[in-house]
Amino acid sequence: MTALYGPTDAVDRARALREAGASGVFTFEGPHDVFAPLTLASAVGGLGLMTNVAIAFPRNPIQLAHQAYDHQLLAEGRFILGLGTQVRAQIEKHYGAAFDRPVARMSELVRALRAIYHTWQTGERLDFRGEYYRHTLMTPMFNPGPNPFGPPPIYVGALGPRLTRATAEVADGLLVMPFGSAKFLRESTMPAVRAGLAAAGRTESSFAVVPEIILSAGTDHDATRRLLSFYGSTPAYRPVLDIHGWGDLQPELNSMSKQGKWLEMAGLITDEMLHTIAACGTPKQIAAHIRERVDGVGDTVCLYQPGPIAIDTLAEIVDELAR
Repeated sequence: MTALYGPTDAVDRARALREAGASGVFTFEGPHDVFAPLTLASAVGGLGLMTNVAIAFPRNPIQLAHQAYDHQLLAEGRFILGLGTQVRAQIEKHYGAAFDRPVARMSELVRALRAIYHTWQTGERLDFRGEYYRHTLMTPMFNPGPNPFGPPPIYVGALGPRLTRATAEVADGLLVMPFGSAKFLRESTMPAVRAGLAAAGRTESSFAVVPEIILSAGTDHDATRRLLSFYGSTPAYRPVLDIHGWGDLQPELNSMSKQGKWLEMAGLITDEMLHTIAACGTPKQIAAHIRERVDGVGDTVCLYQPGPIAIDTLAEIVDELAR
């Protein structure tokens, strides 16, 4: 799967990506609404659709349930609702929403969605009473009834061990954050996934792990270095740097970001960091990085493009992965 960037070219880009061999398209929360491009792309047909991710806390479960249910209809059963917590500063200062106890809040939100789906599918009374969400009324006027394709799966984006474990306990899949590495995936993410599945009495075959990997095609990696320095400046992503012995870089990048030194920050991303976190180079080199990173973890990968990659180059990457 790979990205749609906005609504204006969603249909044309989705069609081109399908022809290039992509199995689906996803959107992320940024300068455009996260659902609108997928609504448009559903007209193309034959593609999976996913929010990767919709920021959960500024929305409520009823709102999310309606959006996900409708997109499941439009995609004829190929929609995935991907949710994320974002970080405290964004939730509180950008969205003006509450961020307290994000792991518990996200877990409860997923359970609330399941309760709403159950009511719509079965007609049973809605009676969800949690610490953060309460849904006890579902009149016929607001009930879409059973979805012929079933309720859409719920995936959660996570990086830290507590949210990763909770995701494995309550959700259908994990969206692995793009700022990562093979070492972090195997030594931090997967142990937390297995702990969560064990606590819930679930098997690995019942749970999807979908890594997202940053692509940097060609020889000019300046945009990718800027992206990595931005991620690296965020305290939430320090564990990825720590596992490689680069943790001291995080506060330095954070300090520079507060001074607006965005271009200078990119200069601190070494070649080793670049090639560890991002898949760089020719289509063959990119595919080799991806295969090594996700081997034994999952069959689906999300290709994160800091900027749109030429469709023919993307097609070559997909062909290399298929080999």
